[in-house]
Amino acid sequence: MYFFTICFALIGAFLTIAYFAIYFKWTNESGAVDGNSRVLQVMSDKYQVKTDKDSLALVAEKYEALNRILILKKYYPKNAQHILASLESNHDYTEALRMVESVDMLADKTSPYYLEVIKYRENKYQPVEGKTSKSIYHWMNTSEWDDFKIAVEKDKKVIDSVAKMTGVESRLIVCCLIGEQMRLFNSDREAYKKWIGPLKILSVESKFSLGVTGIKELTAQTIEKYLKDSTCAYYLGKKYEKLLDFKTDNPAQERIDRLISFRNHYYSYMYAAVFLKQVKHQWERRGFPIDNRPEILSTLFNVGFPQSVPKKDPKVGGSTIKIKEKPISFGMIGYQFYYSGELCDLFPIHTKKFDWNEI
Repeated sequence: MYFFTICFALIGAFLTIAYFAIYFKWTNESGAVDGNSRVLQVMSDKYQVKTDKDSLALVAEKYEALNRILILKKYYPKNAQHILASLESNHDYTEALRMVESVDMLADKTSPYYLEVIKYRENKYQPVEGKTSKSIYHWMNTSEWDDFKIAVEKDKKVIDSVAKMTGVESRLIVCCLIGEQMRLFNSDREAYKKWIGPLKILSVESKFSLGVTGIKELTAQTIEKYLKDSTCAYYLGKKYEKLLDFKTDNPAQERIDRLISFRNHYYSYMYAAVFLKQVKHQWERRGFPIDNRPEILSTLFNVGFPQSVPKKDPKVGGSTIKIKEKPISFGMIGYQFYYSGELCDLFPIHTKKFDWNEI
């Protein structure tokens, strides 16, 4: 009897500590600024969407994009193929150039590829030997990435359904999923080896963060509150107010149950999509649109509402994820995936990221 009393006391102590850890935000990650944040800001400014391009400017952009893809194809044919497939789908040469720039940022400045790019820019085009079958994005050359691609394909229909309901591009939703899943795949190795890898499934969190996208319970409550608060900067409008309404008289339990469901990840994606749209509206209303900044949207998803402060020069970063001993920030992994061209057949890039396919 004494033994059981001690056990129940220990369980009660653990639950009490966990409650206060969440309540006082001890488990929240403040995040760090990615070292490439400034570079991405410059690139964003360089490729601001312009609606007044004349015909010569459009021809020049098309010529530049196609030539850069051809150079890339010689050294990283896999990456070039993905970018070309995206271009054939959306015919957006500005986005194609942004995708090529994301490769340039990772390229060794002394590599044959980068030297040929410099020669091209200087009108001294001269082929150089050397290519690889690997992706330039190191984390996409892992078994974890191969397993993730199989797992996320199983959720394509539900992700597309959420995208249609919220008007948030499917690929942006996947940006949030990728950072969390790659973190889990690489941090919880035993779970990955036992069932995630062999079964090719997504990891569902059920402790301090919930579901496949790692939504914290307090964040979920805040998302729900902002949907109905017409006075706040995050308010999306009346037609969105009921998106997350509960069906029972126990919302606390229902919230957890629908987020940690192993069979249906609908609400994990719905909360993520609504969050993205809410911060997008917040920044837009302050005069700092981030529609075309998947790296900023990914960063904000990771660090949460408290750090969503609209400003001219937002920083890319968030939690640091180690993949094969190489660190990468949550925001950067979202950026690299978005412009990699990977999975474009499932989750294509749209010129307009929000409000393109609403209810």
